[in-house]
Amino acid sequence: MLSLQTLSDRVEIEAIMVDYVNAIDTRDFAALERVFTPDAWIDYTAMGGIKGHFPEVQAWLAQVLPHFPAYYHLIGNVAITLEGDQARSRSACFNPMTVRLEEGTEQTFFLGLWYHDQWQRTEAGWRIRERVEEKCFDHNVPAALAVGAS
Repeated sequence: MLSLQTLSDRVEIEAIMVDYVNAIDTRDFAALERVFTPDAWIDYTAMGGIKGHFPEVQAWLAQVLPHFPAYYHLIGNVAITLEGDQARSRSACFNPMTVRLEEGTEQTFFLGLWYHDQWQRTEAGWRIRERVEEKCFDHNVPAALAVGAS
């Protein structure tokens, strides 16, 4: 049987996961400060993004994502391993995105990935201290956006 502390920790971690996708999808990049530790390491390179510490990645997200007129993140299949004041998780993400093409049309493409997260309990609650994306699939990605495109 799960203890009340384990249940509480799991619910809080899952809530922070939802806070992450809501911050990204509503373009409230300042809200990510309630998701990551200030020194968190983030690696989005598997899906064509950057890697670096949280402030750099936060600024990059605020610069890049406004170029996409529509997108959302749907997360699920959450697996959490608690280890005292630290935790690990793996979650699936389905991420459709729309981009405006040079000829003025729009194209929607689909990304499937896993988030591998390392968590730290802080005075403010659970926070992600490391996030690494793992690619599962992509579909209909415009050539100019494909990973490795120049």
